[in-house]
Amino acid sequence: MPRGDKDAYTDKQKRQAEHIEQGYEDRGVSVKEAEGRAWATVNAMSGGGKKSGSGRGKAENKAPARKGGAASSSRSAEDRSAAARKGWATRRKNARG
Repeated sequence: MPRGDKDAYTDKQKRQAEHIEQGYEDRGVSVKEAEGRAWATVNAMSGGGKKSGSGRGKAENKAPARKGGAASSSRSAEDRSAAARKGWATRRKNARG
């Protein structure tokens, strides 16, 4: 199979990749880079093409699709740091009892 051939992927995986790619493009990533990232995410979630072979039926890892996202990328480093400090203080307070 030549590189870039998507025949081994299910229709669902192709739809997922298209949706992920659109999200990257909406955030200003180039078309080529967005496509690469989208397929990398689909591969990380499902382990590659699922159309045939012994890999079918395994559970998907949803973590790669949830990583990052618009909410975290649009916040400044200062905002993220403040949220981290607040969370740390809350966990510290709750640990004391």
